[in-house]
Amino acid sequence: MRKPKILVLATGGTIAGSAASPENVTGYQAGVIGIDELLSAVPEIRDFAGVRSEQLCNIDSKDMTDEILIRLTARVNEIAAKNEADGVVITHGTDTMEETAFFLSLTVKTEKPVVMTGAMLPATAKNADGPRNLFDAVCVAACPESSGKGVLVVMNGKIFAAKEVTKTHTTKIDAFAAPDSGPLGHVDDNGVAFERTPNLPRLHFPADSPLPRVDILYGHEGDDGALVEAALHAGAKGIVYAGMGNGNIPAKAEKALAKASEKGIVVVRASRSNSGPVVPADPSYAAAGFIDSGMLNPQKARVLLRLALGQTGNREEVRRIFENL
Repeated sequence: MRKPKILVLATGGTIAGSAASPENVTGYQAGVIGIDELLSAVPEIRDFAGVRSEQLCNIDSKDMTDEILIRLTARVNEIAAKNEADGVVITHGTDTMEETAFFLSLTVKTEKPVVMTGAMLPATAKNADGPRNLFDAVCVAACPESSGKGVLVVMNGKIFAAKEVTKTHTTKIDAFAAPDSGPLGHVDDNGVAFERTPNLPRLHFPADSPLPRVDILYGHEGDDGALVEAALHAGAKGIVYAGMGNGNIPAKAEKALAKASEKGIVVVRASRSNSGPVVPADPSYAAAGFIDSGMLNPQKARVLLRLALGQTGNREEVRRIFENL
C-alpha cells in the first residue's frame, strides 16, 4: 500500500526554538532549528507517510510579513497544482498562527489537506510539545477524511478549523480553542477522528500583490478617537475597531470613525470579547456605514478586510464579502 506523500513547509516559531537549558520554557529564541532536525525527533512519522520538507523561512511568528504570507500561499497552491504531495503540513509560530491559517483558507485553492501546527515550548525543553504536535499534524494531513475540510490547525491533540480557531492562553500547552464551536476532532493513539465538518469560507482571493494597510484599534474606557487620526495619517485604508461587548464604540471614538468613514475609510466593528458574534446594534453604527465582523475576531477581520480591499474599494461590496463569508 502506497504511503501518503506529505510535504512539510517550515516557517519557524517556538517549535523550532532553542533555549539555554532544558528547564527554560520562556526567554528562548524562536525560529532557529531547521525542519530536518525537527523531523529527526519523530522518525515514526515515516512509518505511515513519505515525508519531504522545505524551509520556507525560520522566524518568530510575531515577525510574520505579507511577503512570507504571499510566498506561502503561492507554494501551497503550486504543490496542489503540480500534485507534488497528498497533503501539506506547515510548522508555524503560535503568535500569529490563526491569522496565517485564516489567510491561507481564503487564498489557497485545493481539496488536499493543509494542516498547520506549532508548539508552546521550545524544541530544547525537556517536555517539548513540538514533536507530538508535528506527528499529529502529519497524521491529519495523511488522513483521507481531512480532504476538503479547508485549512486545519492541529495543536495538543485537537483539530480546529482555520476560521474558528484562536489562541486563548499565553503559555499553556493547551493554548488553542474554538470558543464558539469547539474542535472539529482529535488525534490520539487510535488515530484521527472528526466529529463534525467545518463551515468553510465561501470566498477565494488572489494573494499575489501588496495588501492595503488595515489597522486594529482596541476599544477602552476613555477612548477619545485620537488613534483613528493616527491610523489615517499612517495610510490605513481600513480600520477594525475591537469594541466592547457587541462591538460597542465609545462616543468620541465613534465620532472619529464616522469621519474616517465619510472619507472613504472602511470601518469594521469587531469585539475584544473572547467569543460571540458582532451583530447590528446602535443605529448610528449603520448610519455611519460601519460593517459588522460577525463571528470573526479582530485579527481575522483584519485579514479579510485587507483581502477584500485588495479587490474593491466599494464599501457595500466589502460589506457583502463579510456577510457572505
